[in-house]
Amino acid sequence: MSQKEVSLKKKNIFAKIVQMVGVLYKGILTLWKRHHFIIPLNMWKHYFKRLTFKLKFRGNSPYLDPNDPQEYREWLKNNSLIVESINLNIQPKISFIVPVYNTNPQELIECIDSVLNQSYKNVEVCIADDHSNNEKTIETLSQLVNKDQRIKLVSRKTNGHISCASNDALALAEGEYIALLDHDDVLDINAALIVVQFINQHPQAEFIYSDEDKLDPDGLRCSPHFKPDYSPDTLLSSNYICHLAVIKRSLIFKVGGFREGYEGSQDHDLFLRLSLETNHIYHIPKILYHWRMSKGSTASSSGNKNYAQVNGIKAIKSFLAQKKLKAEVTIDSKSGYYLVNYELDQEPLISILIPTKDNVPMLSQCLKSVFELNDYKNFEVIVVDNRSTEKETQDLFDQYRETYPNFRVVKADIDFNYSTINNLAAKEANGAYLLLLNNDTQVITKNWLRQMVGVAMQSHVGAVGALLLYKDRTIQHGGVVLGIGGVATHAFQYVHESEIGLYGRLCVPYDYSAVTAACLMISKEKFDEIQGFDENLKVAYNDVDLCLKLLKAGYYNVMLPQVKLFHFESRSRGADFTSKKYDRYLMESEYMYTQWNTLIENDPFYNPNFTQSNCFLLDRKS
Repeated sequence: MSQKEVSLKKKNIFAKIVQMVGVLYKGILTLWKRHHFIIPLNMWKHYFKRLTFKLKFRGNSPYLDPNDPQEYREWLKNNSLIVESINLNIQPKISFIVPVYNTNPQELIECIDSVLNQSYKNVEVCIADDHSNNEKTIETLSQLVNKDQRIKLVSRKTNGHISCASNDALALAEGEYIALLDHDDVLDINAALIVVQFINQHPQAEFIYSDEDKLDPDGLRCSPHFKPDYSPDTLLSSNYICHLAVIKRSLIFKVGGFREGYEGSQDHDLFLRLSLETNHIYHIPKILYHWRMSKGSTASSSGNKNYAQVNGIKAIKSFLAQKKLKAEVTIDSKSGYYLVNYELDQEPLISILIPTKDNVPMLSQCLKSVFELNDYKNFEVIVVDNRSTEKETQDLFDQYRETYPNFRVVKADIDFNYSTINNLAAKEANGAYLLLLNNDTQVITKNWLRQMVGVAMQSHVGAVGALLLYKDRTIQHGGVVLGIGGVATHAFQYVHESEIGLYGRLCVPYDYSAVTAACLMISKEKFDEIQGFDENLKVAYNDVDLCLKLLKAGYYNVMLPQVKLFHFESRSRGADFTSKKYDRYLMESEYMYTQWNTLIENDPFYNPNFTQSNCFLLDRKS
């Protein structure tokens, strides 16, 4: 072996050791943060498998983890921001408003320079100094004002906090659009140009937001936030919009600007109020904003500025009150995001529809959980019997008929067609809301119906889904993402329920294009409006099609991770397609592509920067 080969081998061994140490270090941090090293027995197997996978595939996987700073920066090397070349028939002025208080001078200069150096020049910077007492900050502001005539400055006589300062900066603005910029953050050099190009393509846009990432203490990029298109229920769970936000000047003045008393969540409060006034909210899936992780910033830790969470709750309650909705708003302890639990003035009747054919042990387990683990009174259970033949099945039906007056059986004497069976059951239902439920499920959240109907009752909501778990408490369904592995796939499959999920998706409600009908609630009125299930789809994708019809009708589909059920679908059975079944699967897949190709290729609730072959990861090369 040559000296060069020996040297290369040593380098490779050293790199592997560094990788292993990095994986072990992150694993130790995770165990400390989540469990303080007191790890539940049922979690050991999960963590061991995860560690083994990380050690085995780190550096070899075709995917990159956006939460890993090194892997994200590797992705950035192959994915520079692309700026299209289009004619700018509309060239509005964009006013960047910057509230300032005792800002580090160097960071302030970098922030303001990131506006002045924009490739699109029709911009201005409107600064409100909130009575800083740091002489270097005051001196820097004076120097900046003399540097460029596009900089405007107002100095407050007293400290009024960020809402007051933002409103004073807003009063200086002359631009047709207002952009929000924190005093120590940095813009991409083409941020304004890309926004203006978007406005030229979508002149109706009144509220535009982009993706963002963070700058660590060393100024290195990390923690990207690849966002979905406008998602009203996600916005109730967290201020996912955040940066960069660009708002039409007339609209921001219409809602009265920023409100005092909401400091720390003043942007979230503003965005919620804006959503009451406009439907023209658009997303640019490009990282245009770099949020600095300064000491004490909420960018560095969700634990900083606890008053922000208190005011966040206040903002959400105010928004709901404006919509004349009552709800309890709390903080999810794992993610730090918000949970909205709608209060019911009355319990509308819910019809629980359960298709079945024999398999008494499984159906019995499902029915037992429905009737016994429930704090909701006004419901009926309709079992749709699809040609059961076993005596035990009829005995179970008789037992439940005698015990529960709100239980009945409807016959579906037809060849199996999931869509037809559920359409038949829906016609028999008396409830204002339908709960579609598989017979191989088991309820494990007592207030499941109350939680689901509270969301399903909202006028903008179509289908409501739940977090479904395998027996080992890993996830079977955490929402449906289109275009992954074909027509669609379940998000977070095989991830343990203890995980937070990307951006808290396994902790708080998120909007998705679809949810599975293994447990799905929808109002009877909306079900009838879209004419129920498409009976051309006998087995596959009928629930996805149902949800996409709801999207087309203008509704949003929501997954509630706080509602959990077991789903005893086999993880190990593999492909069970006979030639006939496989042909049907291909036919139904083709049918979906014919009906929904645009959405399948461009899921509005799945950011296009993520890979198209594995949920919420990045391609190693592109």
